[in-house]
Amino acid sequence: MMNAGNTNDATSGFPTRSNDTASRTYCRELTAAPLPPCTIVIFGASGDLTARKLIPALFNLFCNGGLPERLAIVGAARSPLDDLEFREKMKIAVQPSSDRQWDDFAAHLHYRRINYESADRFEALRPALLEIDQLHRTGGNRIFYLATPPSLYPVAATMIGETGLAAQNQNHNGWTRIVIEKPFGSNLTTAMELDATLHKYFNELQIFRIDHYLAKETVQNILMLRFANAIFEPLWNRNYIDYVGIIAAEKLGVEHRAGFYEQTGVLRDMFQNHMQQLLAMTAMEAPSIFEAARVRDEKVKVFRSLKPFDRGNAVDNLILGQYQAGNIDGEPVVGYRDEPGVRSDSTTPTFAMMRVFVDNWRWRQVPFYMVSGKRLPRKETKIIIQFKEVPHSMFSRLMDDRIDANRLTLGIYPEEEITLTFQTKTPGPAICLQPASLVFRYQQLANTPTLDAYEKVLLDCMVGDQTLFWRQDSVEECWRYLNPVLAECETCEKLAGDPHPYAAGTWGPLAAQKWLRLLVS
Repeated sequence: MMNAGNTNDATSGFPTRSNDTASRTYCRELTAAPLPPCTIVIFGASGDLTARKLIPALFNLFCNGGLPERLAIVGAARSPLDDLEFREKMKIAVQPSSDRQWDDFAAHLHYRRINYESADRFEALRPALLEIDQLHRTGGNRIFYLATPPSLYPVAATMIGETGLAAQNQNHNGWTRIVIEKPFGSNLTTAMELDATLHKYFNELQIFRIDHYLAKETVQNILMLRFANAIFEPLWNRNYIDYVGIIAAEKLGVEHRAGFYEQTGVLRDMFQNHMQQLLAMTAMEAPSIFEAARVRDEKVKVFRSLKPFDRGNAVDNLILGQYQAGNIDGEPVVGYRDEPGVRSDSTTPTFAMMRVFVDNWRWRQVPFYMVSGKRLPRKETKIIIQFKEVPHSMFSRLMDDRIDANRLTLGIYPEEEITLTFQTKTPGPAICLQPASLVFRYQQLANTPTLDAYEKVLLDCMVGDQTLFWRQDSVEECWRYLNPVLAECETCEKLAGDPHPYAAGTWGPLAAQKWLRLLVS
């Protein structure tokens, strides 16, 4: 029988590669084993995150056979609801296309009213969960998902611990996990205080700190692109890369989150978590093996290598802005200070552009431009790898213009795609160069199922895979870097006070245009 890999060419005697290997898929199915039964308890179940993200993600998984058969979902919040009212509220949020599928799913939904400051309410939750465990035969496995405001994280975690709900059920081989959303504190001190509270009752393997950006397909693919393809990794360094751009642009304003946003601003909301994670995925070294601990070890090395932000380079490396009235999609929108719940004299930045440097052997002196803001022209997230120009052009006597350098763009939203631009000769007798592109789009894999970011992280919580979650040392290193930046914003005369204004629907303040021209097309 002929080998499906290398074969011998009868005329040359040299081994040739069989055509069928070009389309071969190398796959390790992470959820091939049956998912363990479990009860998912969602605190803050009457809030926006539950209705917009969590229940729709769980319903989609259910419809596609992606959930364990023995499953219970328990909503817990202050709102006075019963099971039927909670199910109807979630149905309105999900708007299912099939009533039969929803009814089957809704049979797994329950609701219990709680008060986060009341130990009695949490004590009453214990027998309720035992009853639900027995009804759905979930074996005592529980995930506590804190979909609450961040101020309630330590309160809820303490109540869970004090009432014994955090304990692992060793007698029945049950496990307990807790999931928290960013932000993980508001500075280094509060992040460490939150971690100390969590570790009173949970060990590190029980704690899942979510950053849903990491579960997006293109973000996960960064490591595959770099370390599974020999054509990229040799060029992925200061010798060949001119700069790296990381953009997370939002078209929306603060919407109903003004109270939260006034306390955080764009730096705490985006840069301490999402932007730093994208930076780490782009800049990290290859782990010795693809498993959670090794991957996260390499990420924290990147954060420790960030060149410190100091008073001498504050203005040169940070530009802050705040949106004013403008137009989005042809419709007028108000400025940030006129949003409901925002102070009329607010100096909270809604736009930031940072230039950072990873001070290690691979990246020394390569700038990383990180941009995020609200009320920009479009919602877009992407990573740009800008290669250096060719060192010498043999075409200089024939063409006046310089040759544009190669660019690799990793599109995360709205298009999940990878684009590589390069130069090629135009057809015809004249010697002319024009840019061309190689494009890979995830939609091309139409017969391959993909998961929404929240679907992916929920599945990872069920199987106990922490690869796409923050570890506390990374959280602390990011705050150590960002704390001086926040201090500069509050004390430096050239940064404190009013951020640079920019009209809604434009690409940020005029002061940032020099850098933005490198990134926005």
